[in-house]
Amino acid sequence: MGKPHVVVIPYPAQGHVIPLMELSQNLAKQGIKISFVNTVFNHKRVLDAFGEKVDENGLLHLLSVPDGLEDGEDRNQLGKLTESLCQVMPTQLNELIHKVNGSDDDKISCVLADISMGLALDVAAELGIPTVGFWPTAVLQLAVLLRVPKLIDDGLIDENGTPLMKHKMIQLSPMTPSIHPMNLVWLNIDDSPSTPKFMFDFQLRKYKVVETTDWVLCNSSLELELQRFNLVPKALPIGPFLATNRLGNLSGNFWPEDPTCLQWLDQQSPGSVIYVAFGSFTVFDQIQFQELALGLEITERPFLWVVREDITKGKHHNYPKGFNERVGNQCRIVSWAPQAAVLGHSSIACFISHCGWNSTMEGVSNGVPFLCWPYFADQFLNESYISDIWKLGLKLQKDEGGIIRKEEIKSKVEQLVGDENFKTRAIELKQMVTKSVGDGGSSDKVFKNFVQWLKL
Repeated sequence: MGKPHVVVIPYPAQGHVIPLMELSQNLAKQGIKISFVNTVFNHKRVLDAFGEKVDENGLLHLLSVPDGLEDGEDRNQLGKLTESLCQVMPTQLNELIHKVNGSDDDKISCVLADISMGLALDVAAELGIPTVGFWPTAVLQLAVLLRVPKLIDDGLIDENGTPLMKHKMIQLSPMTPSIHPMNLVWLNIDDSPSTPKFMFDFQLRKYKVVETTDWVLCNSSLELELQRFNLVPKALPIGPFLATNRLGNLSGNFWPEDPTCLQWLDQQSPGSVIYVAFGSFTVFDQIQFQELALGLEITERPFLWVVREDITKGKHHNYPKGFNERVGNQCRIVSWAPQAAVLGHSSIACFISHCGWNSTMEGVSNGVPFLCWPYFADQFLNESYISDIWKLGLKLQKDEGGIIRKEEIKSKVEQLVGDENFKTRAIELKQMVTKSVGDGGSSDKVFKNFVQWLKL
């Protein structure tokens, strides 16, 4: 009998690839063969960022399938990307599974896919292969999506997912944060007018996925979401992965990291640096970009700022006049940072973040307080966790024109860094999640039981 062989399929976005790559590395360390299937486009990005550094005892293999879009088409238009995947993925995956089984002595024994890639799990089920659904963000976000039929019955949204009462907050239980109806995930994907309806219908499929898979694993912990796991009884906490500090050479990043910023951090005082990073999707207009730059400058604190090539609308980043000369040694600007290492550095005082779940987990796992600047999708819910439930950060307020002004940034940085309660709470939460993934912790037990199931 051969080794257990798991095909792993993430949804093709940075925040979905990274936790599944981490899980895959942890499984490979347990002697389980992994075929990790990215889209062709993302496969190339991962290899370009990390070269051929993929070696977990030779058990982790990177494969790819087309996403159906042409070269040059915008993969940040998630509605269009998802629609294309729905058309091409089932056939492509079916062919890939048959090809792998035809050339590998270790036949595929399980397909582990992002719940947002339920179409991949359908293919596996048709072929009689056991399936596992993976949820990369907060279990509460999954609970919201599974409650869509009830939201319709309660008259909160219509059958197209449009809020009927645009100012009535949605709360699943007394123990959960309230959600503004305009922040429901399908309304905040991209700016294409056809996207909300398509993505709403796409979300409805998650109910079937959760019902039919053998396991539902969630990149969270009981300590972070104790009451919320009760809302999705089948979901089991197996994270947060990025608290494990077991990252291999390959983390699934889409951009090459600039490790020289760590040497710059070494030169800064303990607890002095503002770390600023907005993930892989956030885009600013020039007004907001300039206001952010000025806000960081007037804090008069050292800051490390991740500025992606595509973070602003337009081809060039227009920094305020004289900005680079004025900030000089006060700052370091990089196009992508080794974030886990940065957040673990003793010089970091706080994290200005888009509140993506991976970034949230990395900040929590390193005991770092947050300033919250959500952009889209589940980030508004994560902001509520950070500021209202866990109380380890503050929200930034926009003005009447929808801009977060430099004075607001300076004020909130001073408030956050000046109040020791935020740091104390962050350290407490760090200790809790570290325990959950440590030997015998709640998430560690789920992981070990899952490995045992795979080896049966």
